[in-house]
Amino acid sequence: MGKYIFGKIRSGKPRRYGKGSRACIRCGQYGPVIQKYGLMLCRQCFREVAPQLGFKKYN
Repeated sequence: MGKYIFGKIRSGKPRRYGKGSRACIRCGQYGPVIQKYGLMLCRQCFREVAPQLGFKKYN
């Protein structure tokens, strides 16, 4: 790696697109965020909150 330190490679600039630009509004995770209908929830939070929002699980 040489002289580079991990902090210098990963700059703190704001992200405009991609996974790093969208965070869950409930827990702050950046991975699998559901954006449909303006939810902006990660999949784990969505599973917990979905019944209160009116979503039903179909078999």
